[in-house]
Amino acid sequence: MRFAPRLTACIPALMLLTSAGLAHAESTLRIGLGSDPDMLDPATARTYYGRFVFSAMCERLVDVDQHLQIVPGLAKDWAYSDDGKTLTMNLREGVTFQDGEKFDAQSVKYNIERYLTLPGSLRKSELSSIESVEATAPYTVVFHLKTADAALLMQLTDRAGTMMAPAATAKGNVAAHPVCSGPYEFVSRVQQDRIVLKRFENYWNKGAYHFDKVVFLPIPDASVRLANLRAGDLDITEGIAASDTATVKADSNLQLASTTGLGYMGLTINIANGTANTNTPLAKDARVRQALSLAIDRDALNQVVFQGQYTPANQAFSPASPYHTDVPVPKRDIEKAKALLADAGVKTPLTIDFLVANNPTSQQVAQVLQAMVSEAGINLNLQMTEYATLLDRQQSGEFKMSMSGWSGRPDPDGNIFSFLNTKGGLNDGKYSNPQVDQWLQEARLTSDVDKRKALYKQIVVQENIDDPLVYLYFEPRIFGINKKVTGFVPYADGLIRLQGLALNK
Repeated sequence: MRFAPRLTACIPALMLLTSAGLAHAESTLRIGLGSDPDMLDPATARTYYGRFVFSAMCERLVDVDQHLQIVPGLAKDWAYSDDGKTLTMNLREGVTFQDGEKFDAQSVKYNIERYLTLPGSLRKSELSSIESVEATAPYTVVFHLKTADAALLMQLTDRAGTMMAPAATAKGNVAAHPVCSGPYEFVSRVQQDRIVLKRFENYWNKGAYHFDKVVFLPIPDASVRLANLRAGDLDITEGIAASDTATVKADSNLQLASTTGLGYMGLTINIANGTANTNTPLAKDARVRQALSLAIDRDALNQVVFQGQYTPANQAFSPASPYHTDVPVPKRDIEKAKALLADAGVKTPLTIDFLVANNPTSQQVAQVLQAMVSEAGINLNLQMTEYATLLDRQQSGEFKMSMSGWSGRPDPDGNIFSFLNTKGGLNDGKYSNPQVDQWLQEARLTSDVDKRKALYKQIVVQENIDDPLVYLYFEPRIFGINKKVTGFVPYADGLIRLQGLALNK
């Protein structure tokens, strides 16, 4: 498979967004995304790119500030009982959903119960500590927990705490027309082309938002996104390629913003999700997965693809997290990899079907990995597909190995529980280790940082033995911004906060 050539300034006119296709009024903010989001329903959504849209369109019970500390959202204050098993929230009054429905404690009860009971909800494992939700007053809601849960509040800063309009949501087909209470409301979506939002005129904090419209434009090729930014057809783009940072810095019309991210990229192994793709040495024997990991030179991968700007990884906790452990990243060892394959009785070359997103960066990473592991007798058969489709295939078990990332969460539980717990909503490979399940649960039960660190270190050590998810690298969050845009602040969670953003005339 040939690597797609990088696109430069000589991009065909059809690949650039033109004024004929999009209004260029100063009250419109145009944001480039690396892929089209999946379903616009917080219960079933799982892409990083969808989180940008939810951030503009919806509000959560609580949020995080630039330092990743929990701050009020739709809940203005909260308190735990002494035993940690009851969480009481007092809600903001005077908030309405975008269809005019009033936000109150019953709205919270409806949404949380929906996330816990809806078939296919990916929020179930994130909220699994909740026994029941009670509206004790019009603007007071009480969460009764099965056990204390140190991670719950942080879960509520994201999709698990996103509030949808109950009446509109109950009608079904939420993803086609989501109704929230945020500063911008849904207008339209054209798959693989754009998502258009407009200002919600009755938003309680309307004065902090300065655009009549926000348009999200999925453009998988980072070079094309940058070309559109330079041409003035985008105002902001996430996912500036490491190789393009110098170009952004050299352009007098642009500014670069970056921060150490919380996310990672890794290889998910299908161990037990169905039967069609799990009758393989890779699924059945941890030694084969260990051999695969040892055949990868993560330092070289970082240098070749990312010019040394990314960080090699062997765990879910980035260096930006206080829970990053000191378990060393394995060094490449081809001879040991070959020995492990031999011990496992594997005849080489071993062919592994490898699912990869169809963007140039992922393709380049996959081709570098393909060349590296071939030296150990492993042949990667690349299967390219659109990213949302890749995630659908992972979830349904239609894969043997897949490369996908996670944008990261401030609390460590949000980066690991759903992926490794036997019943985790994002455990696409269906990995199951009772000891890991126990450690994960114990880490939820305590708010003591040192105790949680010790438990997560044990999990990382065990992960590097079982290798259900082979980590590759941690990703910085790099944004390109037109200098006419003011007020942009990068957050480690990688999301674009629209509050305070403005365009100079």
